[in-house]
Amino acid sequence: MRLVFDNHLFDGEQRILARDGQSLHLSPKAFALLELLLEARPRVLSKSAIAERLWPDASVADGSLANLVLEVRHALGDVARQPHYLRTVHGFGYAFCGAASAADALENPFANPPVYRVVSPWGEIAFDGGECLIGRASECRVSLASSTVSRNHARLRIGGGAATVEDLGSKNGTYVRGEKIAVPTPIANGEHFRVGSVDLVFRIVSSHSSTDTLSLDRIEG
Repeated sequence: MRLVFDNHLFDGEQRILARDGQSLHLSPKAFALLELLLEARPRVLSKSAIAERLWPDASVADGSLANLVLEVRHALGDVARQPHYLRTVHGFGYAFCGAASAADALENPFANPPVYRVVSPWGEIAFDGGECLIGRASECRVSLASSTVSRNHARLRIGGGAATVEDLGSKNGTYVRGEKIAVPTPIANGEHFRVGSVDLVFRIVSSHSSTDTLSLDRIEG
């Protein structure tokens, strides 16, 4: 089974899960869970039916399945309260709720390494991965001249194929999906987040392009 959903590619035969050409890590059981839910989509599978498939010769606690669901959600940048991909049917089971379609057999998910962007009201900053520091200080990758932004306000981190936003003890807080965060929080492509009073957008593009040149000057505001 080879499917695409949004900017993700799932290839069951080659054991590949990728987003924008970057491999996402899943444990074998978590990969099997995602494959099972993709095969059954959009039907809801009961917890017992999933357990029979994943652990056919063992009795497992509910927490084992819940941990696998959490692992898949983290890899996909999904959240339980506003799911894009994995829907919880409380007291019963889980379903894949995203729109998926057959992928081109010739598609190579690793042909174009992704480029990450932070978009502010005044412009865009690109980076290739790792860590992107956001704050008022001039040495920050995304430097925002706003009195509501701390010198070293937040950090955007790319690792394991997923993106997270972390507040660095700022005075006015960092917000993801409208909620103030206290721990590193997953963020998906196209999602808004806020540092102080400044609204930002996280974006992923598939590759560098000669027709898509970015100014890497410091953001002013």
